[in-house]
Amino acid sequence: MCFVLLASGGLAYWWLHQPLWTGAQALELAIEPGATARAVARAVAAAGARTDARLLYAWFRFSGQGRAIKAGNYEIAPGTTPIALLQKLVRGEEALRTLTLVEGWNWRQLRQALARQEQLRPDSAALDDQALMAQIGRPGVAPEGRFFPDTYTYAKGSSDLALLRRALHAMDRQLQAAWAMRAADTPLQSAEQALILASIVEKETGRASDRSQIAGVFANRLRAGMLLQTDPTVIYGLGEKFDGNLRRRDLQADTPWNTYTRAGLPPTPIAMPGKAALLAAVRPEATRALYFVAKGDGGSHFSASLQEHNRAVNRYQRGP
Repeated sequence: MCFVLLASGGLAYWWLHQPLWTGAQALELAIEPGATARAVARAVAAAGARTDARLLYAWFRFSGQGRAIKAGNYEIAPGTTPIALLQKLVRGEEALRTLTLVEGWNWRQLRQALARQEQLRPDSAALDDQALMAQIGRPGVAPEGRFFPDTYTYAKGSSDLALLRRALHAMDRQLQAAWAMRAADTPLQSAEQALILASIVEKETGRASDRSQIAGVFANRLRAGMLLQTDPTVIYGLGEKFDGNLRRRDLQADTPWNTYTRAGLPPTPIAMPGKAALLAAVRPEATRALYFVAKGDGGSHFSASLQEHNRAVNRYQRGP
């Protein structure tokens, strides 16, 4: 009977172009791997679409594409016709969500964002950092700074480990591309050091136009064997103990990330650097400056001498 209906010209044309009734909201449809065309038709009806599953199955078979339907998680939006539904299922146009990883986030913030994300399977939730990194193919590597900040799409119900793996590989590509463009006189010895410095530049940058000059200050300090003395590394070392107010005793409290007490770069990145910070770290602006201080307007004042720097600190930080 259903095949007769589909074969009956005008009536079939009308039905195929008639929207399936879904109500006001999109319906969620899950297609399991190996599902037959008949099972898919039944799943559509079970999801809430007001249609005859037998007629829908007949359409799938009549079209010759019933076996091409792909497993996945889909949405049936209001206004979807049987023709459009089949096209969606054959193309594998799954319902997608997005997650934006923000430049300057640290690993703790990234994990919190993953935990809040809707329709993302939390496979990483029960894993500590070491086990998580092993799961995504980077055993023995600390996770901080290893994921490229960008907007990622994912299918509903997919694993957060798969998303992290994509972000990890994206950072690999961006870092290698930046390292290949490094200046001949860079004081950095490896791409790993470039990643660490880029993370510091990312956290120190209040205004994008200052980024390369900030990187230049740090490059000059590394060449001269000076302490980097950058507050974001101290804050990172304090971890959750940091209450928003950096005190003198914090600058004197030694941690592996305290660049006031330890020479050179810290042992790991302190955040996720973006592409601009990566490029600034490997190709900093040529400058004589060895110091900079925030001016309070988002920008920084740069100084070549300690005397000039102290005057700038008095002007911009301590006031009259």
